[in-house]
Amino acid sequence: MPGRLSMRPGGRWVLLATWLVVLAALGVCVAQGLRVSTDLRSFMPAPTTPDQRLLMEQVGEGPGSRLLLLAIAGKPDEQLAALSQQLAASLRKDERYSQVLNGSFDIAALDEQLLPYRYLLSPTLDTHAMDAPFLRDELEQRLEDLSSPAAALLKGLLPRDPTLEVLKLAERWTPPKSPDVREGVWFSSQNEALLLVQTRAAGFDPDAQAIAIDGIHKAFDASPGHAGATLKVSGPGYFSVVANAQTRGQAEWIGRISTMGFIVLLLLAYRSIGSLLLSALPIASAALAGIAALIVLFPQVHGITLAFGFTLLGVAQEYPIRVLSHRRAGENALQSVRDLWPLLLTAIASACIAYLAFYASGVNGLKQLAVFTITGLLVAGFSTRYLLPHLLPVRVHDVAGMGWLVRARRWVDALPRPRWVPLLVALATVLMLLFARGAFWQNDLSALTPLPQDLLREDARLREALGAPDVRYLLVLEAQDEQGVLALSERLQPMAEALVAKHAVDAIELPSRYLPSEAVQRTRQQRLPDRATLERALAEAEQGMPFQPGLFVPFIDDVQKARGLPLLTEERFAASPLGQRVAAMLMSRGDHWVGLGTLSGVHDVTALQALPQGSHGAVRLLDLKETAESMVVSYRTRILHALLAATVLLVIAITVALRSLRRAWHVLAPMTLATFLVLAVERVAGVEISLFHLVALILAAGLGLHYALFFERDTGDAAEQRRTLHATLVCVLSALLVFGMLAWSSIPVLRAIGLTVSLGVAFHFCLSILMAPHARQD
Repeated sequence: MPGRLSMRPGGRWVLLATWLVVLAALGVCVAQGLRVSTDLRSFMPAPTTPDQRLLMEQVGEGPGSRLLLLAIAGKPDEQLAALSQQLAASLRKDERYSQVLNGSFDIAALDEQLLPYRYLLSPTLDTHAMDAPFLRDELEQRLEDLSSPAAALLKGLLPRDPTLEVLKLAERWTPPKSPDVREGVWFSSQNEALLLVQTRAAGFDPDAQAIAIDGIHKAFDASPGHAGATLKVSGPGYFSVVANAQTRGQAEWIGRISTMGFIVLLLLAYRSIGSLLLSALPIASAALAGIAALIVLFPQVHGITLAFGFTLLGVAQEYPIRVLSHRRAGENALQSVRDLWPLLLTAIASACIAYLAFYASGVNGLKQLAVFTITGLLVAGFSTRYLLPHLLPVRVHDVAGMGWLVRARRWVDALPRPRWVPLLVALATVLMLLFARGAFWQNDLSALTPLPQDLLREDARLREALGAPDVRYLLVLEAQDEQGVLALSERLQPMAEALVAKHAVDAIELPSRYLPSEAVQRTRQQRLPDRATLERALAEAEQGMPFQPGLFVPFIDDVQKARGLPLLTEERFAASPLGQRVAAMLMSRGDHWVGLGTLSGVHDVTALQALPQGSHGAVRLLDLKETAESMVVSYRTRILHALLAATVLLVIAITVALRSLRRAWHVLAPMTLATFLVLAVERVAGVEISLFHLVALILAAGLGLHYALFFERDTGDAAEQRRTLHATLVCVLSALLVFGMLAWSSIPVLRAIGLTVSLGVAFHFCLSILMAPHARQD
C-alpha cells in the first residue's frame, strides 16, 4: 500500500519545479498588478447617516485635515521672518500645496483674471458709494500711506486700486484669528515664525502627506540662511505620517523577529531543514493567492490589509504543522494526510466561516481582509492536502517517541478534570464582567492613536497660536442650491459675529466670507458707476492732489470691466488658489447643497448650539467626535450581528462535520468559554474593548477551534494523542511567539491585537485539554 501511494523521485522534482514556477508567475502578476492604498478611512466604519458621510469626507478631504502647521525657530526675528517669506514663496510655486499663509500679503492669491471681481467680492460698496467724497477720502489716505514704510508695496497697487480693495480682501480672507505680525509675518509668543500650509493631498493619505511634508523640508533646507534654524511641522497629515511610520516600523521589526523565532521553533520541533522549507510552500501559496484575489476584486489593496492578512494567515501555518507532527514512522505522507483530512477540512471551513464576519462588516478594509484570509486558508489547506504530501521525505522521525513528549502527555493526562471546571470558569467569567470598572466599549478612536502626548500638546499649542480651525466642531448649512447656502451664510453672519463678541468662540468662518451670493454681487455690481460718472468723481476727488494725470486709468478700466462681468460662481472661483478653500466649504449632495462653517477657539458649546434655532433644520452644529462615536457604535453592532450569524453557521458546520451534537459541544464549549474569559480578564485589567479587540477575538477563536477539534479526536492510540499534543504545542508556541511580541508593542492597535490573541491562545489551549471528553481514558 505505501508503495502505491508514493510518488517516484523524478515525479517529486517535477511537482516541486512546477509548484515553484507557478508561484513565481503568480508573484510576477502580483508585483505588476498590486496597487497599494494608504487611505486609513478604508478601515473606518462605513457611514450610514448624512452626518457620518460628512465626517468621513472631512476626515480625509476637508480643509482641516489637509492643514499643516509650521513653526520656524532658533534665530532673531528678522532672520526668521526672511526664512518664512522664502519658504512661503517656494511653496506657493509648488502644485502640492493649495494655500500658503504666513501673515504677509500675497496679491497672487487672487489671480489676474479675477482682479476686477474685487468690487463684487469686497463689502465696501455695501456701505459706501463710489462718489467724489468717498474717493477723496481714499486718496488722502493713500497720500499718508505713501509716506509710511508700506510705500514700496502701495506704489505698484495705486494706479489700479487706489481704494485698496485687494488689501481689504486679503485682510478679510486672512484667518479670522491670527497671530501677532512682526516683520510682516506671523509670530508666536515663543518667538517662532508661523505658517499655515494646505496640501492638495488628503489628510488620511500618509504616503501623499509624507511627500508633501518632505517637500516642505526640502524647500526649507534650500532657503539661504536656514542653518541653525529649526522647522517644526504638525497637523492631521503629519500625524498620519508619524502613525503610519511607527506602525509599519514596529510591525516589520516584530515580523522579522517572529519569523526567525518560528524557523528556530520548527527546526527544534522537526529537526529537518527540508521539511521546514517544504512546509513553507502552502503558506507562500496562500499569501500570493490571497493577494491575487484582492487584485481581481478590488481596484486598490490597503497596506493594512496586507500587514494584518499575513498575521491572520498564521492560522494556515497549522495545516503543514499538523501533517508533520502526525506522521508515523514508515507511513507514507499521503496516508497521514488522508487520515487527518476530515478534521483539517472541518478546521478550514470553520475558520473561513469565522472570517466571513469581516466581510459582513461593510468596511472596505475588513472586506479585503476577509477575501485575503479566506482565499489564503483555502489555498493553504488544499495545497497541504493534495500537493505537499507528494514532496515530503519518505523517511520521517516519529515525534511520538520523544522522551519529553511522553512525560508531557503523562503530566497532561494526570491533571484533575472535575466536571464542574466549565461551570467554575463560566461563573468566574460572569463575575469578572459584572464587577469590572469603567466603560465596557471603547468608542473614542483617538484613544487608539500611537502618537505621544507631547506631540499632541505641541499641536494644540500651535493650533491656538495660529487660530487654526477647530477639528471637532463644524457648522453645517443646507439649502436647495449653491446660492441658497450662500444666502443662508450671509444671514448667519451677524449672529456669528455676535457670538464672537460674546467670546463664545474666537472665530467663525462661513462660505460667504469668500464668495458672496449672486444677489449680493449683483447689488454691488449695480452700484458701480459708468465710465463718465467715475471719471467726473475721480477728477473732483483729485483736485489739489499731487497725482499725475491719467494715473488711475487702470482703476477706471477695472471698474468698467466689473460692471459687465458675469457673476462669480463657485465653479469659476475654484480655479484660483483661494477658490480651493471655497470648494472645500461648498459641496453638492445631488438634490441639495451643503455649506460648512469652521470654528476656532470654541469656549461655549451651549451658545453655539443655540445658533441653528429658527433655521428649521437648515443649520446645525456638527460634533465630529460625537458623530465618530455613533459611527463606531453602529459599526460594532453590525459586527456583533455578523459574529452571531457566523456563530450559528459554525455550530451547524461543526455538528454536521462531527455528526454528533455532543461532539460539537466538546469542540465549541471550550472555544466559547475561552473567548468570554479573554474579555473578562481584559475588562478586569481596565481594558476598554475596541473594534480591534473584536477582530483579535475572532482570530483567537479560529486558532482555539483547531486545538479543541484535535483534542476531541479519540483514536484510542496513546501515541497518536502524543502526536496531537506535539502539533498543538508547536502551533501554540508559534502563535504566542508572534502575538506575544505584538502585546509589548507601543502601538495601541498592535498591543490590543497581540494581548487579546495571546490570552486567547493560552486559554483555548488549557480549556481544550481540560474539557477533552476522553482524557480520563488515555
